[in-house]
Amino acid sequence: MREQLLIVEDDPAIARVLRDSLTFHGFDVVCAADGVQALNLSRQRTPDLVVLDIRLPGCNGFDLISSLRQGGCTAVVVLTACVQKADRVRGLDLGADDYITKPFDLEEFMARVRAVLRRARPDTRRLTIDGDLVVDFSARTVTRDGRDIHLTHLEFELLRYLADRAGKIVHRDALHRGVWGYADVSLTRSVDNAIVRLRRKLELDPARPRYIHTVRGDGYVLVCGGRERG
Repeated sequence: MREQLLIVEDDPAIARVLRDSLTFHGFDVVCAADGVQALNLSRQRTPDLVVLDIRLPGCNGFDLISSLRQGGCTAVVVLTACVQKADRVRGLDLGADDYITKPFDLEEFMARVRAVLRRARPDTRRLTIDGDLVVDFSARTVTRDGRDIHLTHLEFELLRYLADRAGKIVHRDALHRGVWGYADVSLTRSVDNAIVRLRRKLELDPARPRYIHTVRGDGYVLVCGGRERG
């Protein structure tokens, strides 16, 4: 599954260089030129990492960091011309994972993006829901009260994607790209149909789901009791 990156940069030349380089290295990349567009794209796509300029039209990038990191699953790399130590400290204190100043070396930038993604990459190994439903992603098994529940490969990957973002709304477009690998999202019901099948297997009452909740107009959120990472 290709990792999703969002570039928030109002300089079109810099945005194009970053987008082309990141795309060449296998990332799925979209760009925003201002804070409003950045928040909308972040909500729609649930990116794994955001490259964020600080000086944006009508907005201070510092104010965006906490919103972009809501839920704790999105890494933020600040890329800015603000070179003062106080700015670096402020950005890191607000939750940025790295702070890079312009002008920058593209090769070093790529290395630091990869390093942040390695540190931030979610990796849920075991998921426990209500104490009796246990998902072991390493062994690829699901049990309820010791009884096996069969999931297809796609259902496992869908559940893993939601588990890595447990408690966070995951938009349908993000699921299309992150699980199905669709570069262009069409008006397909594949996500909704897969969620229906997954609920039938995991929920005690699929008509009144307790674990996989629908957020109308947005997507889905997984509510669970506990997860282990390795």
